[in-house]
Amino acid sequence: MLRRLREETASRADAGLQLSPEQGQFLGLLVRLMGARRALEVGVFTGLSSLHVALAMPPEGRLIACDVNAESAAIAQRYWREAGVADKIELRLAPAIDTLDALLAESAGSFDFAFVDADKENYGRYYERVLKLLRPGGLAAFDNVLWHGSVIDSAAQDKDARAIREFNAKLHVDDRVWLSLVAIGDGLTLALKR
Repeated sequence: MLRRLREETASRADAGLQLSPEQGQFLGLLVRLMGARRALEVGVFTGLSSLHVALAMPPEGRLIACDVNAESAAIAQRYWREAGVADKIELRLAPAIDTLDALLAESAGSFDFAFVDADKENYGRYYERVLKLLRPGGLAAFDNVLWHGSVIDSAAQDKDARAIREFNAKLHVDDRVWLSLVAIGDGLTLALKR
């Protein structure tokens, strides 16, 4: 089923947004290692990452998945149902900042795990909110932190490359977390809340 979802997504014009298979497997392993019961995802696309996370969670686990694209999220929902994990996932179709702010008002400090793979310009804003939503010892994973190598290319000045550079620099000096950048896929930063 995971392979079929990857193959279906690969036929799309925006297929480059898809998580790599090894990243998905790694996310699932992290969720299992942590025994995560409450998870958050910012950026669903066609649902590969949320499927890996939900499959790795215990039966009582819950994932809140944030996205703005109903069309790609419909593909995700179809695969969630097929995998038998749809009851674990609550899809919130709205700007992620709005969803995260609403969650902060009701459940700050209650999430075990978060995965962010969305618009790069908002990574800093997502990070601040996710950090408040995580419990101490909670883990956040951010995708695309190498941005196809352009983060080290000073000639790359597009808005996404600049945003990821700023995000990486911000985390590098943040003493609220322990960090590790894993060179898997397009780079995955793990931030463990102290």
